Amino acid sequence: MKNLKGRDFLSVADLNGQEIKGLLQLATELKTGNMWPLASNKVLGLLFDKASTRTRVSFSVAMYQLGGQVIDLNPNVTQVGRGESIEDTARVLDRYLDVLAIRTFSHQDLQIFADYARIPIINALTDWEHPCQILADLLTIQECFGFLEGLTVTYLGDGNNVAHSLLLGAAMMGMNIRVATPNGYEPDREIVKTAQKLASIGVKIIITEDPVAAVKFAQVIYTDVWASMGQEDESLERIPLFIPYQVGSELLNHADSEAIVLHCLPAHRGEEISSAVLEGARSRVWDQAENRLHAQKALLVSLLGV
Repeated sequence: MKNLKGRDFLSVADLNGQEIKGLLQLATELKTGNMWPLASNKVLGLLFDKASTRTRVSFSVAMYQLGGQVIDLNPNVTQVGRGESIEDTARVLDRYLDVLAIRTFSHQDLQIFADYARIPIINALTDWEHPCQILADLLTIQECFGFLEGLTVTYLGDGNNVAHSLLLGAAMMGMNIRVATPNGYEPDREIVKTAQKLASIGVKIIITEDPVAAVKFAQVIYTDVWASMGQEDESLERIPLFIPYQVGSELLNHADSEAIVLHCLPAHRGEEISSAVLEGARSRVWDQAENRLHAQKALLVSLLGV
């Protein structure tokens, strides 16, 4: 994966199918624990404007396990929080760090960091995409089925940043992808067009309002919260619209008999997913959460070129 050295990872589409396969293979090898420190004397910066549990902890543990160090650049205790420009911040951090993971609202702000810093910039979540999550998702699906190509993934709920990255990642890996949302909550049309362009021959991409049709015979059922960070004021008004898209036992009965269930977490039990399904035999949610660690180790090793 030396060809990824020094590159930014702002979108799933920044990689090609072969590069994703390589990252998944490397993540699988690193997960065995038969590894040695690869990133000694390397420093990862975490600049997070949004709350985080899995992303913050998994990136920190990943870097420590690789032999590197982590600096938490909380905006509340840096000049970023007092109005220093993104351009100036990027150029300064570029002189101190080896890689920087950013979790923020505006994808445009992330792009500015990438334009002004020479070190690799990683999208740790924006309102537009969540590419690191999808690397872990693909790793989890591959572990469960032994392959990716030809599987059908159904995403239910809000056409948000996770839906965007999942559309791109699934299409690139030869997986059929169905996204079922209420009217007006579909994924962005430009993302869908990009996924269609990147899709392998024969891949079917379906955007629908029908949750039952979307789930029918699918091997992977995926959901996320109905209101993302920054949309909390809309939570109550969204519930009646989204109830038909809840991943519960009845809806799951329409899926493939061997189907697995994924959720990027945090989960609102009783809303987008029932507690019975989340804790049930088909759930791979906790494996999926663990795989954030291993996928991001592979990403860091590759971007740092160590």
